[in-house]
Amino acid sequence: MRLDELRPAAGSTKKRKRVGRGDGSGHGKTSGRGHKGQGARSGGNVQPGFEGGQMPLQRRLPKRGFHNIFRVEMTVINLGQLEALPAGTEATPETFAAQGLVSGKNRRIKILGDGSLSKALTVRAHGFSAKAKEKIEAAGGKAELIALHA
Repeated sequence: MRLDELRPAAGSTKKRKRVGRGDGSGHGKTSGRGHKGQGARSGGNVQPGFEGGQMPLQRRLPKRGFHNIFRVEMTVINLGQLEALPAGTEATPETFAAQGLVSGKNRRIKILGDGSLSKALTVRAHGFSAKAKEKIEAAGGKAELIALHA
């Protein structure tokens, strides 16, 4: 194969439409804009959803749902994921971030009871499920709550 034999794959390139270059081109006279009307004018066209002055569909339909502005987003970690930590460790949000269990700063963490824990750990988080707290204490560890507003 030589450099002069290189070609783009079939169908991978498109030819630019050159408008206003005479009737023989197929894109002459009105340049593909049709006759008169808003779409034919320079700078003229309608935004998506515009229905010619009729009330648009997105405004005719009722609003649905509710967005709670006071919702507290929690990142969940299961007990099975804490098994990777060495015994006697104090598991804090910083520890979880270092382990790659959570991403980003200022994340609120809730520990859920899925999986088992065989080591005594001191786990500090913003929330615990009842099952998780029970399993941590059964393994000889402590479940300490971090204040949500802190």
